[in-house]
Amino acid sequence: METPLKQNGQTPAFVLDSRQAWVRLGLALVIGSIGSVGMWSVVVVLPTVQTEFAASRGAASLAFTLAMLGFGIGGVVTGKLTDRFGIVAAIAAGIALIAVGYLGAGLSASLWQFIAVHFLIGAGASATFGPLMAEASHWFERYRGLAVTIAASGNYVGGTIWPPLVNWGGDTLGWRATHILIGAFCAVSMTLVVLLLRAQMGGHGATSHAAALPPKIDLRLPTNTLTALLCVASIACCVAMAMPQVHIVAYCGDLGYGAARGAEMLSLMLAFGIVSRIGSGFLADRIGGIRTLLLGSVAQGAALLFYLFFDSLGSLYVISAMFGLFQGGIVPAYAIIVREAMPAREAATRVGIVIMASVLGMSFGGWISGVIFDATGSYAAAFVNGMAWNALNVAIMLMLLLRARRRGPRVAMA
Repeated sequence: METPLKQNGQTPAFVLDSRQAWVRLGLALVIGSIGSVGMWSVVVVLPTVQTEFAASRGAASLAFTLAMLGFGIGGVVTGKLTDRFGIVAAIAAGIALIAVGYLGAGLSASLWQFIAVHFLIGAGASATFGPLMAEASHWFERYRGLAVTIAASGNYVGGTIWPPLVNWGGDTLGWRATHILIGAFCAVSMTLVVLLLRAQMGGHGATSHAAALPPKIDLRLPTNTLTALLCVASIACCVAMAMPQVHIVAYCGDLGYGAARGAEMLSLMLAFGIVSRIGSGFLADRIGGIRTLLLGSVAQGAALLFYLFFDSLGSLYVISAMFGLFQGGIVPAYAIIVREAMPAREAATRVGIVIMASVLGMSFGGWISGVIFDATGSYAAAFVNGMAWNALNVAIMLMLLLRARRRGPRVAMA
């Protein structure tokens, strides 16, 4: 049943779970798919840029590090913009950063300039992830979990579409012209879609947070304490998540299967990750965000355990598909928990903080796994390390589940 938002006893034009809400969600998915280019383009052009600037692989890779740093910090800033001025203002800021960042990358005269502008690119991309998830959660009640995961899937859809396009552009036009064209395309196409979204939102783009329903569950914790716990849990699960995602290509090389097989396994993870994200949304609408995240985390730990015992080529393909299927819905589940347990007016900011923690976890996890490999000459200990961090995530989720109490009848706040 469609649920109207009520304010002072009146029912405004917008209705939760309505056809209009699904149209908004479709536009959000398009925006996320376009804007997520900032997370993928640098990976594609890395060898070419390294050669042109006669740099080491480590130095050139700093562009990805800066993009991730911008993504994490930008998620908090654009989240605050969303909570105060609405999603349209936040995405407009993201569009500007993406356009300037890609123009700067295309015109870079030195490697340090190319690296620095990727902070802007990552910050711009952040507006199309966490804030969009939080905003989509305000449009739905019955299908909130599904909506959040669909909004989050733009990142994976972009990861499927953009890399081959960037590679084709680099081979055909050169990486500099390709970056400039990406910036121009994002500026024009995202602006058009955002204008359509703004029209769907009544011409202003700000969510009526005062009219939003109160939290579903009571975890009997202060909001800041809960945010801190979710951040620790996010770091823990993403340290575990990073082990296969960052090192599967190198792992396959060490086993003698070649980097190409590892790249195929990584693509397989992403493809099954899309399935996982959508499926976890359906699940969250039935059992809640905490239980959904707990199930995903336990399953992710099981997949890491399988990596320890099976290393044939066929088994690695199967386990990589399983890993993608298990982990894809974990990060969006944090946004669902935030909306279930925290005030709506703070949702985008709180989601941005937790997403920043997940970025830190991925960055640390990728690095520490390499350090462990260097120290032991094997990835076995790195997989065990990932399982230990994953266990911390499971423990936090179990604690929150035991504390959870469902609130009484929910009435829209005036």
